[in-house]
Amino acid sequence: MQHTNALIHESSPYLLQHAHNPVDWHPWSETVIEKAQKENKLILVSIGYSACHWCHVMERETFEDDSAAALMNEHFICIKVDREERPDLDQVYMSAVQLMSGQGGWPLNCFTLPDGRPIYGGTYFKRDQWMEVLRSLSELYTNDRAKVEEYANRLTEGVQMSELIVRDPEASDLSTENLKNLVERWKSQWDLNEGGPNRAPKFPLPNNYRFLMHYAAITGDTASDTHLELTLDKMAQGGIYDQLGGGFARYSTDALWKVPHFEKMLYDNAQLVSLYCDGYTKFKKSDYKWIVEQTLAFVEREMQSTEGMFFSALDADSEGEEGKFYVWKKAELETLLGDRYPMFAKQFEIDGFAHWEFGNNILLRRNSFETFAKQNNLEATQWFEEIKADFETLMHARKSRIRPGTDDKILTSWNAMMIEGYADAYRTFNNSDYLNTATKAMEQLLLKCSGSDGRLFHTYKNGTAKVNGYLEDYAFTIQALIALYQSTFNERWLEEARRLNAYATKHFYDDQTGMYWFTSDLDPALIARKQENSDNVIPASNSTMAKNLFILGHYYADDAMIETAKQMLVNVAANWDYLPSYTNWASLHLWCTYPMREVAITGSKSLAFAREIDCHYIPNIMLLGGNGGKLPLLEGKQGAQTTIFVCENKTCQRPVTTPEDAIHQLTH
Repeated sequence: MQHTNALIHESSPYLLQHAHNPVDWHPWSETVIEKAQKENKLILVSIGYSACHWCHVMERETFEDDSAAALMNEHFICIKVDREERPDLDQVYMSAVQLMSGQGGWPLNCFTLPDGRPIYGGTYFKRDQWMEVLRSLSELYTNDRAKVEEYANRLTEGVQMSELIVRDPEASDLSTENLKNLVERWKSQWDLNEGGPNRAPKFPLPNNYRFLMHYAAITGDTASDTHLELTLDKMAQGGIYDQLGGGFARYSTDALWKVPHFEKMLYDNAQLVSLYCDGYTKFKKSDYKWIVEQTLAFVEREMQSTEGMFFSALDADSEGEEGKFYVWKKAELETLLGDRYPMFAKQFEIDGFAHWEFGNNILLRRNSFETFAKQNNLEATQWFEEIKADFETLMHARKSRIRPGTDDKILTSWNAMMIEGYADAYRTFNNSDYLNTATKAMEQLLLKCSGSDGRLFHTYKNGTAKVNGYLEDYAFTIQALIALYQSTFNERWLEEARRLNAYATKHFYDDQTGMYWFTSDLDPALIARKQENSDNVIPASNSTMAKNLFILGHYYADDAMIETAKQMLVNVAANWDYLPSYTNWASLHLWCTYPMREVAITGSKSLAFAREIDCHYIPNIMLLGGNGGKLPLLEGKQGAQTTIFVCENKTCQRPVTTPEDAIHQLTH
């Protein structure tokens, strides 16, 4: 007999995956917390996401087990949480588990008192270990309530204080020398053979490499440039990248970028598109252009909704096996490719370096298509066309396989990142299809994920937007709107950004610390109100807000915005010592210490001139312009001829009338 629990009424694919467990799961709500208090039961908060491999394993081994479920149902109120839908809960209980155990991850399982204060937790548990934990906690709560309460109080205080920034009343050291020292310390942790960090697993962390590109361009640091290019090459050629269908997996399990954890996340691919756009602009490598084009083709084919917005993730597993959809046996490839197989196998090292396990190969390469062609006396363009024909053959065959599951909820913050990726691709390759996709998605996001009072909602599915927006939703949407403005010079996008910034400041800003809370003041209180200040696989919402304030402040000549951004940077810079956790902040540091230049372009050819400037990698500029723009820096600059003004700190250089002259001013 199939069980059904309260999750059956939810829209989250992750929660629906557990709707037929014998565990009496509930979604998080104030009503469920009240139920726990009324029944005086401990709470289990179990957090994961739909593409999480070990979440699936623990479900199969434990949550589908009748005896484990019976013990859970008897002694606990069991709550399932989709971490992507409720990042606020994930932050709170991840902090608790990290304080208790020194590590975290998903699945995340945290036990709490009936009011939500944590007392014990961990990540993945085997079934027998889980049963012992359930019995021990139940007995402890029954027999020694005072001890449990005392521990909960201490742990909750720790959660409330973790990552909380204190306003720094004095200017901290924002010197270039301090930043250089942090970069030099970071270099000792670089893998100089395979790129990325000198450890495994390896996460792409695109924000780290966008900072390094910025830093190398500003300072001339050749070591950073070399490491950056090596890392971009290795990721593009490794198994972490789906060589056949495009798109990056979440991380590599080894130090070679070879064996991925096969789930594909929207936020990774959005940021990696932007990174490889920057990489192409800087290094002009055809491989990087191919990565962007193929990844965006993957996003449109497999992650785009009929409304033009974007789904959250693709699962790692299909048919109960991780990676089964993506790997190939030699015999399959020989049959499908025929006479083409030997050279294909040589490029992708089939049954050599590409061999993984059980006779399966993960498609990867150790050279660009261009380099391989040269090494094998092939004409590069012809070889690339032949590879694309092989890919079409294999993609047709792959379509007949059972696909990994799609997490089809639409998250505002992640969609905004993808919109920015499309805008960056438009500016890099001048492909209007990319701009059209970005514009349509933003129109839909503002239409479907906004409330009548100006708020954003966090998630959207089946025509319904829900969950009051978090700071990340405002931060990344504002950033995407700025990217759309720089792509189009349509001031409507900047006005939307300024409106959302005003709303976020009203409901999230904390005068005492000078930072933004992650949750709105309109949200029901949790045991802790958190700030997100460290950059990770996704940049911190506070660092993104600080950069937005800095840019908007320059566009609107609003010194208060700029000073707020600088104060936020000063607050965080007083505490950083491990630079990879603060690289989005460090990019703002570069804008402050190597001043930002505003490039104002007026006249009928302003957009065409902007795209010519975009062909050069100049990270410390912001573009504005148009034929009749109303921004302060455009006032009094309109004329019959298209003209470019390069300005810094409210002073403009001699106006010029060609992009080449402007580039000269910007680079000399």
